[in-house]
Amino acid sequence: MPLECRVSNYLHKMRNSHLQHIGRYTFESPQRTPAFFCLLPMWDQDILLLMRIVSRKKLREFWEYHSDAQQPLQAWHDDTKRASWKSPADIKAVYRTASFIGKNRVVFNLKGNAYRLVVAIQYDHGIVFIRFIGTHREYDRIDVATV
Repeated sequence: MPLECRVSNYLHKMRNSHLQHIGRYTFESPQRTPAFFCLLPMWDQDILLLMRIVSRKKLREFWEYHSDAQQPLQAWHDDTKRASWKSPADIKAVYRTASFIGKNRVVFNLKGNAYRLVVAIQYDHGIVFIRFIGTHREYDRIDVATV
């Protein structure tokens, strides 16, 4: 059953459509819409929908050692923080060179394939866990599925 919300500014239903529009966001189905979403002010809605990255500290430690990686890592961090990935197709639309491994692992090629970033993503919760960041040579020595 569709989510019913009395706040007309937040909920706009389209007839004959499977999409739900709440403010500036569109949900694929009522089941994926958080029940309390329409009760939040618009400035707090981003917290629920945008990706959270755990942890930036790993990126910072890496670029302190590899200073040429700082700009690509910060760009990736900013893009990811503003993204709302719900499936691997959403990632592939932005990062065409991304590789998808089992267990929701994604490998990003950074700085012309000089560095590799391996993340684990929980699409339902919008969380990106950084599992590995290293050079291409270091990446060849690890098992991506278990790191």
